[in-house]
Amino acid sequence: MWLEIFLASVLGYVIYWFVAKDKEETLPLEDGWWGPGVRPTAREDESIRPFKVETSDEQINDLHQRIEKARLTPPLEDSRFHYGFNSNYLKKVISYWRNDFDWKKQVEILNRYPHFKTRIEGLDIHFIHVKPPQLPSGRTPKPLLMVHGWPGSFYEFYKIIPFLTDPKNHGLSDDHVFEVICPSIPGYGFSEASSKKGFNSVATARIFYKLMLRLGFQEFYIQGGDWGSLICTNMAQLVPSHVKGLHLNMALVLRNFYTLTLLLGRRFSGLFGYTERDVELMYPFKEKIFYSIMRESGYMHIQCTKPDTVGERWGRPGSADLLHPGVGGGNTAHRWQLLFVVPLHVALRVAFRFCFPRKFSLDDLLTNIMLYWTTGTITSSQRFYKENLGQGYLAQKHER
Repeated sequence: MWLEIFLASVLGYVIYWFVAKDKEETLPLEDGWWGPGVRPTAREDESIRPFKVETSDEQINDLHQRIEKARLTPPLEDSRFHYGFNSNYLKKVISYWRNDFDWKKQVEILNRYPHFKTRIEGLDIHFIHVKPPQLPSGRTPKPLLMVHGWPGSFYEFYKIIPFLTDPKNHGLSDDHVFEVICPSIPGYGFSEASSKKGFNSVATARIFYKLMLRLGFQEFYIQGGDWGSLICTNMAQLVPSHVKGLHLNMALVLRNFYTLTLLLGRRFSGLFGYTERDVELMYPFKEKIFYSIMRESGYMHIQCTKPDTVGERWGRPGSADLLHPGVGGGNTAHRWQLLFVVPLHVALRVAFRFCFPRKFSLDDLLTNIMLYWTTGTITSSQRFYKENLGQGYLAQKHER
């Protein structure tokens, strides 16, 4: 009898293993055209062109005029950031922006690394490509693609690139030396925005894969944060045999049994592997997770539904009509830009005890803002939310 039970159990396990075992599945690679109009019949120009970040006195003067016309509403007493962005703090930021921030100097910093553009699927794709200044004998650098998110840019990686490309001169082991490629997501900064609906993270992943092939890399490593984490995950789903390693500093787990354990983890922490620190950070769940998400994700809902409406509040260089004091009760274009970007960095500072002087400076923050402002790409960057999150939960194949 016991033998029969044992054999039945083994057989049941084998059947379960074959039925329930996750099978490796890749996304279809497909193709696309995101430029204006119909895809031309002629072969796309695949040349890689040098690019240089440039600015002008007209751009800077236009920005200064807008800053000088800002009208701010006084905050409530002792309100801190509980009612939204505190205008007393905003005054300090825009005063620095107007009087102390040197955009021309920052442009020189941006041009320290080589910039390029190339045309893929109808879009001009911008990227920086930094090679090691010297290699140990017999070594080959590891190609590493690094992808930013919103409201970020390729500039996020400037301070870590020397540690990756020249580790020995920065007190690190040279066992691993990288060749770094940092593209701009289409519609962000210097990468051209799609003219068509439907441009999502999978299309971006395919374009970046084509970029790496064009640069001569058949196998490579990828790293992403924020939207970059989804784009890089999609690359691994599209072409797993080409991706040698995937590093994420934001993990998106949408469909997994273990997400249900969040609701039971406080009572059964040991069963689900939660530490005391996990429980301290996550519970009570309603206050620390659910309410927090509801309080801080308003921007996401707006951008998932009406990105163009909120995007036009930023304005573009030269769009003087948006300086009219009646627009949005005096919220000029640059103010809206700060209201979105600065609070996200402030939230990071509060949540993770980051602070401007220690982790990043106002120059870093404003340089990132200027990459959106000077290129007029805030609306196109925000459309990425609608294309990726505005279709419904688990609506896209890569989520499943």
